[in-house]
Amino acid sequence: MEEASIFRRKSRIIRIGSVRIGGDEPIAVQSMTNTDTRNVAATVAQINALERAGCEIARVAIPDADAVRALPDIKKGISIPLIADIHFHAQLAIDAVKNGADGIRINPGNMAKERIAEIVRTAKEHQTAVRIGVNAGSLQKDLLAEYGVSARALYESALRSVSLFEDLGFEQIKLSLKSSDVPMMVEAYRLIAAATDYPLHLGVTEAGTLVDAAVKSALGIGILLAEGIGDTLRVSVTGDPVSELPIAYSILRALKIRKVGAEIISCPTCGRCEIDLAGLVSQVEQALAGRKNYIKVALMGCVVNGPGEAAEADIGIAGGRGFGMLFKKGVACKKVEEKDFVPVLLEEIRSLDNEP
Repeated sequence: MEEASIFRRKSRIIRIGSVRIGGDEPIAVQSMTNTDTRNVAATVAQINALERAGCEIARVAIPDADAVRALPDIKKGISIPLIADIHFHAQLAIDAVKNGADGIRINPGNMAKERIAEIVRTAKEHQTAVRIGVNAGSLQKDLLAEYGVSARALYESALRSVSLFEDLGFEQIKLSLKSSDVPMMVEAYRLIAAATDYPLHLGVTEAGTLVDAAVKSALGIGILLAEGIGDTLRVSVTGDPVSELPIAYSILRALKIRKVGAEIISCPTCGRCEIDLAGLVSQVEQALAGRKNYIKVALMGCVVNGPGEAAEADIGIAGGRGFGMLFKKGVACKKVEEKDFVPVLLEEIRSLDNEP
């Protein structure tokens, strides 16, 4: 599989814990917990589940001082960088930095300037990165009056925050200009990408449940990535955040930006299909969930298109009535009974993984 030929916008590099963001670094995949941060055990368990699914940076909500106090214990139980998400309360942001957050996410539009200066001083002292988040709910009144809720308003708000941070001598920042309106989100990121070289975190906020979130995110995030814009991303899904990760990596794989995990090619099925293809795909997806090494797997329901598609994959099965043909690197290897599809396929994948 060829790497993407997309010309990527050159952004400056910042560090969030062990992860470098920007420049030519891999586009990092993030998520956010929906546990009560004050419940350390539940939050640690969810972050570890997110990491197994491919999450590279985790974010937690910080609603009060008890949540801040939980941060050191949470960090002890996880191995990926931790971002503290704070709204309105500058002191919580300051204390989160002091308690070891690898990064903080704040919205300067809903904090007083003098308190932002205090946050910056603390972030400088601890070398902690800051994400400046802008969204429709935090737009300044004068911008709303002039531009309404629009891409231009989001852009102007972000520029205002960038200028404030630069005046304070702080540049370890990344930016996000999120909206649930996909065209607005795309245009806002285009504007800020042309005006600054800070790394950008992409996302369509409040994207909804699984199907809507996948569609909106694939469009909004995908359009920008195809234009070379974006250094980190999060797919927002109402419900279990673990479900966000497969969508995020599917977007990156589809654009040939990152070769991570299992890319499964499967047909939509038709009247010619004589195997339980949906069940097969579901089992294989579950078995390969969270995989780091890239592999292209073709699972086809009949002998019309199946052999051709399976032959182009690293490994695949083209099914027939009760049987299928296993293909490995374009070569038909053996006939397999339907009941053995999954164990045989997984064993062959393990063999490919162990090849020098």
